Amino acid sequence: MLTLRKLEPTDLPYLYQWENDANAWPSSDNHNPLSQHDLREYIASSTGDIYKDGQLRLIILSDGVVAGCIDLFDLDIRNSKAAIGMYVAPEFRHQGVGSAALKELEKYAFGFLHLRMLYAFTAAKNEDITHLFESARYQLSARLTAWIIESDAFLWQKLA
Repeated sequence: MLTLRKLEPTDLPYLYQWENDANAWPSSDNHNPLSQHDLREYIASSTGDIYKDGQLRLIILSDGVVAGCIDLFDLDIRNSKAAIGMYVAPEFRHQGVGSAALKELEKYAFGFLHLRMLYAFTAAKNEDITHLFESARYQLSARLTAWIIESDAFLWQKLA
């Protein structure tokens, strides 16, 4: 069973490991390591209210075990849209965790927040994430040439 929940102080070791996973950096906006102090302050300052914070990070639980996190960020209230980010721990990949987490996030974003669009930028060379968004019926809206140093990027969009 998959659930999403708000960040808790006990999530610090997971965030520290994931945010400092240099293998994930090419697919994210992170360019440098983060300290436990930085992450502790982030958790403490996060209200869990996307309207106050402009973003919302949720922990992915798979059968009660922390499996990753999924984010709504760059909330644009006027245009009713937000970006998506996701990290699934390596030991939970290829088990449907990412797909299930994305579905739960969509229910919340479209059903409760009444957003009209979700979007994501991904590395074009990341076949796993390409498959994830294709399977979830996101539209490939653009190929951005040399958008990131490692490869082109894709822009995926889904309307409510």
